[in-house]
Amino acid sequence: MTIHPTSPQFKDNAHRALEDRDLQKALGHVRQAFIAKRAAAAEALPEFEALRDSARDIKQHTLENLDLYIEAWEDKVTAAGGHVHYARDAAEAREAVLDICRRVGARTVTKGKSMISEEIGLNQAIEAAGLVPVETDLGEYIVQLRGEVPSHIIAPAVHLTRDQVEADFRRHHTHLDASRDISSHYSLQAEARGILRERFLAADVGVTGANFLVAETGTSVIVTNEGNGDLTQLLPRVHVVLASIEKLVPTLEDVGQLLRVLARSATGQEMSVYTTLSTGPKRPDDPDGPDEYHVVLIDNGRSSMLGTSFEEMLRCIRCGACMNHCPVYHSVGGHAYGWIYPGPMGAVLTPALIGVETAGHLPNASTFCGRCESVCPVRIPLPKLMRHWREREFERHLQPAAVRGGLGVWGWFASRPKLYRLATGLAMRALSIAGGNRGRFASLPLAKGWTDYRDMPAPQGATFQSQWKNRRAQPKRAA
Repeated sequence: MTIHPTSPQFKDNAHRALEDRDLQKALGHVRQAFIAKRAAAAEALPEFEALRDSARDIKQHTLENLDLYIEAWEDKVTAAGGHVHYARDAAEAREAVLDICRRVGARTVTKGKSMISEEIGLNQAIEAAGLVPVETDLGEYIVQLRGEVPSHIIAPAVHLTRDQVEADFRRHHTHLDASRDISSHYSLQAEARGILRERFLAADVGVTGANFLVAETGTSVIVTNEGNGDLTQLLPRVHVVLASIEKLVPTLEDVGQLLRVLARSATGQEMSVYTTLSTGPKRPDDPDGPDEYHVVLIDNGRSSMLGTSFEEMLRCIRCGACMNHCPVYHSVGGHAYGWIYPGPMGAVLTPALIGVETAGHLPNASTFCGRCESVCPVRIPLPKLMRHWREREFERHLQPAAVRGGLGVWGWFASRPKLYRLATGLAMRALSIAGGNRGRFASLPLAKGWTDYRDMPAPQGATFQSQWKNRRAQPKRAA
């Protein structure tokens, strides 16, 4: 039922993405919009960097005491009339949701945006059980019509142009008058809302994710800009929350601090339009709400990351800032990564969840420019973690023989400093002469992966080691 990963074909996926003109046009929005908005929002808040430190510490403290906070949270959920279901893997999580749907005789299931539901393949399981899953987030609704997974964790349809969305609506919304103009953003939204309003009212079960689970109160928190999450959890008889174990935080005060960095990092907003807190089912004096409240708490490989060098990845609050600032994501988009989580966070999380044997290309798809770490609201050292995966890939002999052989040759020279300096010095001079007046190479042996798409600069001057040695040999000038 889970999405079959195409991560092993990352290079082929990337080639197709680079040649896709519509995709390249759509990705311009990521480069132009998200980066500037995030920078402006951070600049307007003097304590933003201190809040990032606080957010990191809150999440790290919770991970180090996760068992205690899960126990406290479960007690509060139960006391409020809710039910907790533990799922070790995707199969158990799917079965927990389907059991609830069967018991209440559900036929239609509305869903708020939830990456963990994509991870466990929930929609496919619901359909296989003869039920109808309906994505209610506009971006998720669009990609559901197309039979795709999201290409971004906060903007699922960011890979599409407006013309493509209009074509999809006309193909699936067969009631549409051919003469009706739906080319504007507003008209596309209005068309989707008209369809979804009927689905909200017909739904028997509503499924949402959770940005945070609060141990202090047993509360689940969702952050949206459309309000679809509220309708999904309030109108059906049953509300099911899907959340992975790292979504726990200790207190509502901690949530307040995390919210201040979440929206600013994700969309450049001071606060998202809707921040909704749910604690248990409807009480006797409540005017609305579900009769039943369930939380399916999912591990699916995360507990194996605790106490390891990859534990820091579990601090992630799913803001998408790392991919918004990543030059690789800007070039190939999210689907090239071949599974649910794209960009730098996916390059670390995906190998942890489905194995470096399957997703080993992803941590190599990085320039190591460090922009992802510089904007992460919880200060996850993403380049360091990607380097750890590269090390494990090398240790397990998963790289091509040519790569391992090349590194072996380099290692042999590097372990012999005098020979290394001699060889690099001769290579520098030879390449500098060969570069001639152009100062660059359009083609070069053993560098085809580079020169197929860009020129290789010819080296100039002495080697770095020689320059460093000469600089250190120079007498220091008096202050």
